[in-house]
Amino acid sequence: MALRVLHLPVNLAGTGWSNVRALRRHGVDATLLVFRPQRWRPHEQDVSLDIPRDAGLLRRQTAQWRALARWLPRTDVFHFYFGQTLVPRAAMVPVMRATLKKSVMHFLGDDIRGKTPDELAYGRRFDAQIVGSYAATRWVPEAVVVPPGLDLDEYRPVAPVERERPLVVHAPSNPEKKGTKFVVEACSQLPVDLDVVHGVPNAEARERYRSADIVVDQMHYLWHGVFAIEAMAYGKPVVTHVDPEAVRLTEEAFDVEVPIVRATPETLVDALRPLVESFEERKRRGEAGRAYVERVHDIDKVAERLIEIYEGL
Repeated sequence: MALRVLHLPVNLAGTGWSNVRALRRHGVDATLLVFRPQRWRPHEQDVSLDIPRDAGLLRRQTAQWRALARWLPRTDVFHFYFGQTLVPRAAMVPVMRATLKKSVMHFLGDDIRGKTPDELAYGRRFDAQIVGSYAATRWVPEAVVVPPGLDLDEYRPVAPVERERPLVVHAPSNPEKKGTKFVVEACSQLPVDLDVVHGVPNAEARERYRSADIVVDQMHYLWHGVFAIEAMAYGKPVVTHVDPEAVRLTEEAFDVEVPIVRATPETLVDALRPLVESFEERKRRGEAGRAYVERVHDIDKVAERLIEIYEGL
């Protein structure tokens, strides 16, 4: 019988949906259950409990415990995301242990960033912990690194276009946290056009990414997000803030150069300038970015790594 894995209870940046679809292709009985659909990805789940954000405690708990009663007998591994569980952790962990179910806690970034070891100690109560980058291991040192994956068949490279004013695309999920003001300020000092993509459906956002000549991800965090991976999959040069030590560890682990142009708010103008001035440099970085995601972020390779983790529990 196929391994039965339930992914839950959120689908941030489409991570859960991408994972379950790839796992199915590899013979795993994988299902994504969410508390409620993600606003800009409303159809990316198998099961939604449709719990309103403003639902009272009784309504939330009733729906969650009913779901647990339904899915507990038909699940071998619970794969949780973003520090959340189906019912409160204080109850979820003992229930899984009593019924001999295995569990994974998959952290996605904001759920661990800047938190203390004591605040994240609950992660050790699960059978495995996953983070998406080596930068994140500073908060969860014992976690396994599994980079986010994309179905690369859905992201065909876009041929670069040589133009006088390159188009810079920036897509902040949270403009303040992603340093959007620094991106706007830097672009105002260069001969470029800027498209800030925010608050639109994923399909529309991806079309705007495809039009970019240069992509700027974020200016505050230690690693890039899914937006940067999508941009590189389209063959776009990416500029963002990344931790040099995490770059080194990634290159060692995957035997590949990380082609991202590193920048801080203070150096962003200088980091962008060579890309703005040289079509050939944009083309070179874009091709290197596509090769990087094929090596590191191919969803089928991610699925194989997840299966290894499940089988090792």
